Amino acid sequence: MITSVAVVGCGWFGLPLAKALVSQGLKVTGSKRSPQEAEALSADGIDGFGLDLEQLSDSDPLCNKDCEAITRGLACDAIVINIPPGLRRGDNGYLDRLKRLKALMGSHSYQRIIFISTSGVYPAGGDSSGSGCVESDAKAHSPASETLLAAEALFSNKNSIVVRFAGLIGPKRHPGRFLAGREDVPGGNLAVNLVHLDDCVAAVISLLKAEGPLSPVYNLCAPRHPTKAEFYQRAATQLGLTPPSFIEGPLEQDKRVDGGLISRELNYRYKFTDPLAMLSHC
Repeated sequence: MITSVAVVGCGWFGLPLAKALVSQGLKVTGSKRSPQEAEALSADGIDGFGLDLEQLSDSDPLCNKDCEAITRGLACDAIVINIPPGLRRGDNGYLDRLKRLKALMGSHSYQRIIFISTSGVYPAGGDSSGSGCVESDAKAHSPASETLLAAEALFSNKNSIVVRFAGLIGPKRHPGRFLAGREDVPGGNLAVNLVHLDDCVAAVISLLKAEGPLSPVYNLCAPRHPTKAEFYQRAATQLGLTPPSFIEGPLEQDKRVDGGLISRELNYRYKFTDPLAMLSHC
């Protein structure tokens, strides 16, 4: 039975997750890069510890003044690893940071390891069923996807689960600003693949509480896929911004992510099944 959870990365997703776990009576530890921000987590009932994986030594990651606090913070029944890859910003240190974290985890025996990944591992038009990309459709189709798959493999064992988030929206992340005012945006007929923060939190908690054998990978994506044009024009309009305009260009390969496995296996019900309905909750 899981009674304690370490949340590595208490940011936009990790902090609401940690708060929700505390509210359900679990002991929760959580990391922030800044020791001051880590201390502030105590106000939410989270035992915070500073963890800056960029500042640790590759040869001896435990050789720092905070090693005891880090070791104690990571030593829980379960761990949720939520470290943004930053690959779109040209960040090439993602795998190194994860390797340092794995060294810090050492030989501790976790009942469950949940690694947060992304649906970026699926290529456009790469679904085997024709109805959407399922978990087995992941492939290294670009340098970024190759890095993402290598990251997932780092933590692969019998107790680990990879959770691949689709595009994330929710409080403080309203998509209306993403394309507002832009003209001649390509790909207006392509499907959007999105998931709301509330579903990310609820689904991960379901996986932590689930008993018995689970699949090694689950997608999280709302079942409905409006077009890019429909979604971003409505999102901008809702904020009172100029909606983007789209052009018809060469036919592009579409991609739809199938997030139904977790519903079929765990009877998980998405709170937001339609990205258009999510807009009022961002």
